[in-house]
Amino acid sequence: MALDDLPDEHEQSEKVRHWLRSNALGLVGGLALGLALIGGWKWWQNHAHQQRVATSEIYLGAVDSIEAGDLEKAKAQAATLEDGAYAEIIALALAKAQIDADDRDGAIETLRRVSTINTGNPGLEAVIKQRLARLLIDAEKAEEALALLGDSTDAASLETRGDARFSLGRTDEAREDYAAALRQLDIAAPQRGLLELKLAETGGEPATTETQS
Repeated sequence: MALDDLPDEHEQSEKVRHWLRSNALGLVGGLALGLALIGGWKWWQNHAHQQRVATSEIYLGAVDSIEAGDLEKAKAQAATLEDGAYAEIIALALAKAQIDADDRDGAIETLRRVSTINTGNPGLEAVIKQRLARLLIDAEKAEEALALLGDSTDAASLETRGDARFSLGRTDEAREDYAAALRQLDIAAPQRGLLELKLAETGGEPATTETQS
């Protein structure tokens, strides 16, 4: 190509202007979309931060109310918690305070409210269900306790299921639950002694294991 065939600066600038005119709408739209996305992300981050702060304040307020003995106020505060983990933790604390105040039914209501929350923390959810089940057994609602425990197979749930069945006079089933729970416990587990007594009360006896021999 000869040098004379190369476009001069004027032609190049005209081509750039023409391209800009042809694509101006797309450029402006893309820029607006990009700015909107950035603004939306910043808004969401700020909103999420404010939510976390608000949740923390409610939680701490409920803790203060429990410590001050104002359980009705704590109950109202706990009911506004939308974060599952915070709701479960404060429910456990509130239920304990209600039990200490001889309000078993209030504790049952508190734990019932959060027993269906799925926080992604199976351990915490299991503790809620076990404590609620024990309160239901004490309230002579053992059938409801059994339904709540479902098919859980951890040692604590098996023991609680055994308690429920024993209270219903289903001694053979209770014995099976206690024996199954014992098989999961280490020989040095602190709760083993009481569980062995429960097993003996239902006519069973701890199986001899290699650890025990």
